[in-house]
Amino acid sequence: MFDIVINGGEVVDGTGAPRRRCNVGIAGDRIAELSADKLAGRREIDATGQIVAPGFIDLHSHADYTLEGDPAAVTQIHQGATTLVTGNCGHSPFPFTDLDLIRRASIIDDRAMSWKWRDAAGFQDAVGGAAVNVALQVGHNAVRLAVLGDADRAPTAAELDRMCALVRTAAQQGVVGFSTGLIYAPGVFADAAEVRALVAAAASAGLLYSTHMRNEAATLLDAVREAIEAAELAGARLEISHLKAMGPENHGKVVEALALIDAARERGVDVTADVYPYTASSTSLVSRLSPWAVDGGKDALLERLADLATRERIAAELRARFGRDIDPEGLVIADLPIGAESADIGLSVAEIGRRDGVDPAEAALRVLDRHSANVTIVNHAMSEADVDAVLQHPWVSVASDGWIMTEQGEGRPHPRSFGTFARVLGRYVRERGVVALEDAVRKMTALPAARIGLTDRGVLAAGRAADVAVFDPATIIDKSTFEQPWQLATGCSAVLVNGVPVLLDGNPTGRTSGKVLTPAA
Repeated sequence: MFDIVINGGEVVDGTGAPRRRCNVGIAGDRIAELSADKLAGRREIDATGQIVAPGFIDLHSHADYTLEGDPAAVTQIHQGATTLVTGNCGHSPFPFTDLDLIRRASIIDDRAMSWKWRDAAGFQDAVGGAAVNVALQVGHNAVRLAVLGDADRAPTAAELDRMCALVRTAAQQGVVGFSTGLIYAPGVFADAAEVRALVAAAASAGLLYSTHMRNEAATLLDAVREAIEAAELAGARLEISHLKAMGPENHGKVVEALALIDAARERGVDVTADVYPYTASSTSLVSRLSPWAVDGGKDALLERLADLATRERIAAELRARFGRDIDPEGLVIADLPIGAESADIGLSVAEIGRRDGVDPAEAALRVLDRHSANVTIVNHAMSEADVDAVLQHPWVSVASDGWIMTEQGEGRPHPRSFGTFARVLGRYVRERGVVALEDAVRKMTALPAARIGLTDRGVLAAGRAADVAVFDPATIIDKSTFEQPWQLATGCSAVLVNGVPVLLDGNPTGRTSGKVLTPAA
């Protein structure tokens, strides 16, 4: 007799194969049998009228900054996500020697973190045993901070060797990838040669290279070429993170970007991308400023803002981007430091400017001033047609770029933390027919699993890990919106992580059976 059986459902196994009526038997933490016959078990989950799929794998998450404090991960399990890949956009909470330095560089408010670690091995203890699995990446920003600090300069040969050694050490400690975030300080200060050397070190250690590229607007195509060149020279696996084109004058460029990916794949480069199903991004307001303005970190930025001439230069350079890749009406203040209360939340910088009698650029700088440069934004600047085009590409995974694990909180964060996977299945599959159900599931399971080297997850088959999502294809949907984000997705009835139900009858069980996964796990 099996420990758990899931009877009556249609299996979509993650490979892209057509759905089929099938029952699933689970023994311990493994899928033991798939059968056309009804199975007997100590616990039965009735999946009649529902889809039984592998648990969804979020290839691009920032949960490493929130999962320690919210291990129940209710925003994730309610939409069927069972594994989160962290350390993206060059940001990881390890390695470090100077705690103040790495915290100042964080794009997410990190005061709820214990910071009881120094490296990847120590961090695993902080996030292992959550409700979901975690696979870690090491971030370029953290590596650079540990060796160079936050200065705008190139590393010496010895310093670059030390940075490469930190990447290799993280690989030995079980990370699955190395990431860059080339719009964020201090990664923005790195030239192509530095990036290539680090990618080569990552590739030699068997790691995926994930990149938030240097530009997602006017020079998007150059940024794609730079990323592909680094991977091609190193023989690295490349993941282009949340592929998009920002700003009206750049809409449509994703088609050319996808063509560059196709051409590289034809040459033998192992390159793929991922996408989230929204036309707005979310990041730090600081990231919209010119790199020289953030040299030395947030404290140095605030000192520059206090000088009138320097402040005007910063404002002028921000102002020059308006109407091109930034719409001030769409640049919305989403969140502020923990405990901060402000009438700015939910308003665009254009609205704040009209309220305060200043132009949008100055309004943005005033918000940074008021909140010690710790400001999260939602940036409405993308095209729905572009999202469709990227989502339809065969080598593109679905990923959230989210970080919120709890259903209650402050501010107006991006809804992608709450609804990415349910939104694809509900709006892009069922309502709009942009992709077929089987292909959407593949983009959430087998494809991302293969990118990080997980050989026993991502496909529903005998002998594989029992990470399973059961959902109703007729009702699954995201509820979170930009105006009212704090709402959980609906339509998932059951979710199992390593054979343990973490969601039953649509409700969390309180179980925490997640593991820290390595490429061999």
